[in-house]
Amino acid sequence: MRNATITRQTAETRVAVTVNLDGTGAYENATGVGFFDHMLDQLARHSLIDLTIHATGDLHIDDHHTVEDVGITLGQALGAALGDKRGIRRYGHFDLAMDDALVRAALDLSGRPYLVWSVDFPTPKIGSFDTELVREFFQALSTHAGMTLHVDRLHGLNSHHIAEASFKAVARALRAAVEPDPRMGGVLPSTKGAL
Repeated sequence: MRNATITRQTAETRVAVTVNLDGTGAYENATGVGFFDHMLDQLARHSLIDLTIHATGDLHIDDHHTVEDVGITLGQALGAALGDKRGIRRYGHFDLAMDDALVRAALDLSGRPYLVWSVDFPTPKIGSFDTELVREFFQALSTHAGMTLHVDRLHGLNSHHIAEASFKAVARALRAAVEPDPRMGGVLPSTKGAL
């Protein structure tokens, strides 16, 4: 089974993440940050990765530590569930349109973490949520999943739509990348012999 449970506890947060790469997009996310939970729900639903995340953090300070530590822990869980990555497609990309927003995501489950983030928000906040935390989440996710990730905002006027399109675009790209490739037959998708 391609699933994993990872927990992380620091002086600032306590995070538990369970993923099932062969799920249906079921989710149960509770981080104490409402908008972030909404985004994590989108990530699960559109990737078809079952996702359970429970987090408590120092929200009396701000949302930063919780969002970043969820990204770290989710990245580690994805890496653990992927194992040696034999037979997966490895690459994924998707252009996601949501009303005024158009976001492109492309990723490689290469084992080499790298984030290229070309997403600007017209407002500093979505409700009480700092828009800069969207990048912080994806930086932590890509680093700890060993993922090369490019996210580009091609259009967008509304910060909520831009953020949601970003999560959905990454979800769709991730769905393609983690899927078993029936033509690979359990072969590692690399000429190097390791990912």
